[in-house]
Amino acid sequence: MKKIMIMAGEASGDLHGANLAREIQKQDPSIALYGVGSARLREAGVHILADASEISVVGLTEVMTHLGAIRRVYVALKNFLSDERPDLLILIDFPDFNILLGKAAKKIGIPVLYYISPQVWAWRKGRIKTIARLVKAIIVVFPFETPLYEKERIDVRFVGHPLLDVVKSDLTKEQARNDLGIDAHQRTVALLPGSRKSEIIQLLPDMLGAARILSSRIKDLQFILPIAPTLDRDFVLAFTGQPGVSLRIVEGRVYDVLKASDTALVASGTATLETGLMGVPMVIIYRVSPLSYFIGRRFINVDHIGLVNIVAGRRIVPELIQDDVTPGKIADAMTSMLTDQAYYDRIRADLAEVKTRMGEPGASKRAASVVRELLARA
Repeated sequence: MKKIMIMAGEASGDLHGANLAREIQKQDPSIALYGVGSARLREAGVHILADASEISVVGLTEVMTHLGAIRRVYVALKNFLSDERPDLLILIDFPDFNILLGKAAKKIGIPVLYYISPQVWAWRKGRIKTIARLVKAIIVVFPFETPLYEKERIDVRFVGHPLLDVVKSDLTKEQARNDLGIDAHQRTVALLPGSRKSEIIQLLPDMLGAARILSSRIKDLQFILPIAPTLDRDFVLAFTGQPGVSLRIVEGRVYDVLKASDTALVASGTATLETGLMGVPMVIIYRVSPLSYFIGRRFINVDHIGLVNIVAGRRIVPELIQDDVTPGKIADAMTSMLTDQAYYDRIRADLAEVKTRMGEPGASKRAASVVRELLARA
């Protein structure tokens, strides 16, 4: 019986890893799957070795405060690799931890597949050479990533983006609003502060402050906050309760939430692509500790941080970074979307163009076929 270990360190990896796991099992039900993730991987039949919430943090200083938990998980996974010797280790994005784990696997002869390349085109391009020495193959989800790895003579496969298979809601806007328990006639803003505790701490208070300002400016405005499966509900609730804000909190159901929404405030990351694929105009925000930002910006190679803007190759939705993440500036950016119909329609048209650049559905199925090919070679 073949064994595979899937390493997903955050919510997006949990989602894509779960869809990959299902496709692997469809193609060969005898394969045993182990891994690191959260609810979605567990529901897909993967035996969870550690929960992603233990290691999912952003920023250098944030990592430093979680070193004990991160080291504990790393040692446990390294021991699992040594004791159980899976036939393949699949790394999903999350580069700093995953590259370290991949090195441990390669050292003892376990083949490594990278599924969903780290954003080497955005920062720290030197990691391309590190990955080249580490992997048997790499699966990329953006077409512009392929030549970056071909230059290093890596076995690279472009499969399209797996979000195209899952980002959808079967409900109409009115049905979604009724089902989620919000007013079907009020304009609705989704709040997507991220899937990590550090993101909630850094971003949610300012999102709620912006919501209060917007509510004072615009009548009949409501907000909805889906809690990511990687987060504890009580932890998130401790940040809410802003007076003068009509706020509905739900567990998960992010695509139904986006279907119900007219606009969104979104933490930079995979959620910007999900929001864009749902055709929802957004304001993207991003903030880490001052030290993390000071260090990180020295390695950034792109003009935009939001994935929808990166795929578009231009700024189609606003981005507020670091010191610009204030309730007032967030509210100003969102006010323009809610009051200028021509601007709103232009963003929707640009987001539709982004969707066409993302490839065709079926990425998870194609990725599973690559996995089976590597297993056959092992």
